[in-house]
Amino acid sequence: MAFNISQILLTVMYSSLLVLPFSYAQNSQADFLNGHNNARKLVKVANVTWDNTVAAYALNYANQRVGDCSLTHSKGPYGENLAKGTGSFSGAAAVNLWVAEKQYYDYNSNSCIGGKECKHYTQVVWYDSLHIGCARVQCNNGWWFVTCNYDGPGNWVGEWPY
Repeated sequence: MAFNISQILLTVMYSSLLVLPFSYAQNSQADFLNGHNNARKLVKVANVTWDNTVAAYALNYANQRVGDCSLTHSKGPYGENLAKGTGSFSGAAAVNLWVAEKQYYDYNSNSCIGGKECKHYTQVVWYDSLHIGCARVQCNNGWWFVTCNYDGPGNWVGEWPY
């Protein structure tokens, strides 16, 4: 599934945040977990599991963004990936966007290459991020806001994700 930059904006956070479950069928816990765990399996990192506390944090924060849909990090205790999109932008689509940054991550130098973003990807596969919670809400402007939070947080300076 392809998205262009006008459809989706991303941002990354180096500190921790989390997200919570909700009832949209196409945005189930399994949709978030499968996307994360498929990427983690490729680099031989343990699966993440759903955490209701982290998910509650994520939902609470997502609800705070309904009025502006701003990709502003919560600065909470968890790692955090944020995305927003239009149309039927789903939680699974957000995870796919983050994972697609893998092509810009160079393991040997532990850095993003070509001036591209890759820190969403490294958070997805961070070896010590074992619990996640995610949420998706529709903003007042019609866009969808998606957040996933990670316990423990990733993207520590000087450390490799796996």
